[in-house]
Amino acid sequence: MNPTTDTQPDTNTNRVPVIRCLLGGVLMGLANLVPGISGGTMLVACGIYTRFIDAISELTRFKFTKNNLLTLGCVVVGAVVAIGGLASAIHWSLANHRWVMFSLFIGLTLGGVPILYAMAKPITQKVWIGVVAGAVMMGGLVYLQESGAGSSGLQGPVGLVIGGAAAASAMILPGVSGAFLLLLLGMYETIIGAIKDTIDALKDANVSAVMDQMSIVIPVGIGVVLGVVVVSNILRWVLHKYERLTLGVLLGLIIAAPAGLYPFRDGAMPQLGDTIKGELVTIDNLEDMQASDNAKDWDQSAFAPNAGQIAGSLGIIVLGFGATLGIARLGRERGS
Repeated sequence: MNPTTDTQPDTNTNRVPVIRCLLGGVLMGLANLVPGISGGTMLVACGIYTRFIDAISELTRFKFTKNNLLTLGCVVVGAVVAIGGLASAIHWSLANHRWVMFSLFIGLTLGGVPILYAMAKPITQKVWIGVVAGAVMMGGLVYLQESGAGSSGLQGPVGLVIGGAAAASAMILPGVSGAFLLLLLGMYETIIGAIKDTIDALKDANVSAVMDQMSIVIPVGIGVVLGVVVVSNILRWVLHKYERLTLGVLLGLIIAAPAGLYPFRDGAMPQLGDTIKGELVTIDNLEDMQASDNAKDWDQSAFAPNAGQIAGSLGIIVLGFGATLGIARLGRERGS
């Protein structure tokens, strides 16, 4: 399916692009591990966004077809493989090479702009209104993150369900990062940590350790299902009924998304009396808080990059931008 026509109604007679659906799932899974990058953007880049939304919407209304099941199955398999196999590597890279990774994320995200712009043509007044609205919405999210709003986190099973629903909702909106919203809600480390611990326990065949994480995993899973079901149906409706305005909003979200991805920041090593993720640093936990494994939790402060870092960041941004466009080209060449 050409990205410029990806918002047109899908039909069950179209051949499912299995490779692109699998690739889109992998990229979607990786994106949802990282605050700031959108899984929906990756689906747009792969040219399967509307196909994916339509498939979920149809299945939640108990309209089962071979193509819908195959589309959703390929995306889910790709996402599960990515999250299960690369979660630890992504988080290590973020802790040790932050500016490199965030430069890549900026490029990958911005690569979705020309793709979504092409989808939104002809550019009408409704599109521009949507762009402004989307940019303002994303600016508000970035402000909330920078001001530390929500850092205390939601509590209990209900809070975990809400967090899962919010993350799933954002997961399928281009330009909106599920991990980003989890950070705003103060639940990112709790949920990601539970996923990593569950995967480690499964690898070790430690049933008791797996069960210990179910108090987090199950409520979050329920929230994810609810979020995907509700938002996919709303999206399908607005995309087909208010296409120009909706695409404008999505375009505005993507354009403004890199505002929350400034790469040149370093973590400040915790000192006695600091508060990290709502926990006071004391003499008893100081050594653990200062461990490199917890570097991703440290407060971030901007630093002045040198010429090499600036040049490197720009090069990586271009690389990420080209990668997203390359995925989209794969979609055009293979068709739907």
